[in-house]
Amino acid sequence: MMNSLMQSIGFAPLLPLWLLGLLGIAGILLCAWSLYNGARGALLRLAALASLLFWLAGPQHLRESWHSLPQTALMLVDQSPSMSIGQRAVIARQAADALAHMQVDGLNIRTITVRQNGHDGTRLFEALDQAAADIPPDQLAGAMMVTDGQVTDVPANLPDRLRPRTAMGEQRTLPLHVLLTAKGEETDRKLQILEAPPYAIAGQPAHLRVLAEDSGPGTHAGTPAELTLRVNGEEPVVIPVTTGTPQDINIPVARPGQMLISLSVSPLAGEVSQLNNQSITHIMGIRDRLRVLLISGTPNQGERVWRRLLKADPAVDLIHFTILRPPEKDDGTPLSDLALIAFPVKELFQDKINQFDLIILDGFENRSILPHSYLENIANFVRRGGGLLLTAGPEFVGPGSLQETPVGDVLPAHVPPETGMVERQFRPRLTAQGRQHPVTAALSGAPDANMPDSTTTVAGAWGPWYRALKPDSTHGEVLMSGPDAAPLLVLDRVDQGRVALLLSDQIWLWSRGEGGGGPQAELLRRISHWLMKEPELEEEQLAASITDNVLTVTRHSISTEATPPDVTVTAPSGTQTTLHLHAAPQDGSQTTTLPANEAGIWQVTDGTHTAYAAPVQSDIREMTDLRATATKLAPIAHQSGGGVFWLGAPKHLAMPTIRMAESNNLHSTDWLAFPQRGAHIVTGKSAEPLLPTWSMLLVSLAFLFAGWWREGRN
Repeated sequence: MMNSLMQSIGFAPLLPLWLLGLLGIAGILLCAWSLYNGARGALLRLAALASLLFWLAGPQHLRESWHSLPQTALMLVDQSPSMSIGQRAVIARQAADALAHMQVDGLNIRTITVRQNGHDGTRLFEALDQAAADIPPDQLAGAMMVTDGQVTDVPANLPDRLRPRTAMGEQRTLPLHVLLTAKGEETDRKLQILEAPPYAIAGQPAHLRVLAEDSGPGTHAGTPAELTLRVNGEEPVVIPVTTGTPQDINIPVARPGQMLISLSVSPLAGEVSQLNNQSITHIMGIRDRLRVLLISGTPNQGERVWRRLLKADPAVDLIHFTILRPPEKDDGTPLSDLALIAFPVKELFQDKINQFDLIILDGFENRSILPHSYLENIANFVRRGGGLLLTAGPEFVGPGSLQETPVGDVLPAHVPPETGMVERQFRPRLTAQGRQHPVTAALSGAPDANMPDSTTTVAGAWGPWYRALKPDSTHGEVLMSGPDAAPLLVLDRVDQGRVALLLSDQIWLWSRGEGGGGPQAELLRRISHWLMKEPELEEEQLAASITDNVLTVTRHSISTEATPPDVTVTAPSGTQTTLHLHAAPQDGSQTTTLPANEAGIWQVTDGTHTAYAAPVQSDIREMTDLRATATKLAPIAHQSGGGVFWLGAPKHLAMPTIRMAESNNLHSTDWLAFPQRGAHIVTGKSAEPLLPTWSMLLVSLAFLFAGWWREGRN
């Protein structure tokens, strides 16, 4: 800071200003009256009065001392992810350190480090506005930005912080100097996914639109390139493309479930980085509309339960038939007189059976309704990948039981006709396997294993049923048990298809709140979706995800294996790593982790199941354009009067020097400057009469005697 002295003239009136004004007006009027009457010496008397009034006004000589205040220049150092490319971070650190240690009289340099800002890219001007708010406007000298030029919040006009108003109300432009961490403008090729659906229908192609684009000196659209496409780690497909032209790609969606699609474009010669030459998108394969065939053997209480469940799902196309009149009840009435619709046996079980995803047989008793070949078609429907759900009651142990037909070959249980029916109150329970299986593990209110079946009402527990079948053999997975811990719900896989058998026809009691009710809608929905191979309900699951460059592998299993199998992780580069899974006691799953720093699709397998994962790019805007460039910041820098400097390489840093400038020229090839703002603080004031009192009195008397002398001459 400098000590300075400023001198000026001021007044400290000895009389009130209104009285001085009246005396002045009176003197002017008397002078005018004297001049009008031809009196001599009137002007000299007016001069005497004026000198007197000037003395009464108290003229003073003012002295003011003050200290100059230092100015502050902001230096914003970019440390966003794009600065990790090449030597940019090193150059930025060296430049910031050199600038911070430059000694310039009257100038302080305040360093602001700007890191990643969520998903909005690098926002240096937002940081500039926040930092400048803490500096008095008259002490802000300007700003410097040490960056690669990839700034996402560049304004169209100079920010108000760099256009402060002076004490006189004038607007002053402050410089913004840009220091770029490279030798010059760079080139880059980037791949953008313009369109990608989050969902796609299984069996139909998913449509993608991508664009490969070159930017930088010497680049132009229309350059041939190659696009490599890989789905879930499968063999890559190479597609020729041209830069600057959107490319449409159709990708087959073979089955429901998540698809990881990796896209990469061939590199551009001399480009700064290949990080943005690739991209990954997720597409979830879903079924179009689930086609369900529901056959009710006879009108029963459970029909409404099924219809409410299936009709409530807009993705389900339901075809429901109830057999109202079995063949043995033919009374000879002519068909033309019947209001019933004939059961379309051939159309459903031969012509169109393969169009369904799920067949539900609710209390169905054959009774010669379906010939042997059609029952064989149902069994083959399951073996080829279809789903079959059967709810069984007394008809299952009668003479028309399905277990004695070809359908029985795919059922997971057999019930003896003589002793298979049990009629007494019981509460359905989850088995040990059912408490782990995704179909039933999330069901709430399951009764405790020690709760007696005779208990009629227990708050929050499942209500009782009163009839069930007791099988003598089962295979598959028993998820629920009934009377005497006998299997009640059995799931099984048959070749490519699936079967579920519910050995009771009384689940409808839950819908009426019997004994507190139960989760009948959720249970039936989960069973149906498991039969239709919903990925989230698979009992054996292997999942992988990448967060913060860490690959997490999770395996869910209902098997009783003592030691879980190891998993093999294949990185995008092809490197394989074997990992041991660790059991998680809270949910019975097994997990493991691995650092994942490579971009692309990672593959994980336990020998039976395979999962895929890819890192999610946290800031797409930040990594879209990787060039070091002046194109974004140069216009705003020139608008402020600042300069643009290329810093070069770490070992040959082209550092400009800093100085203070009195003129409007604020930069050259090797220096940058900030203007002198003249900010100061007053430290003291003093005042003394401009003229001694006796001198002012002599002047007034001199004018007065001169007037008398002039008046006395004839």
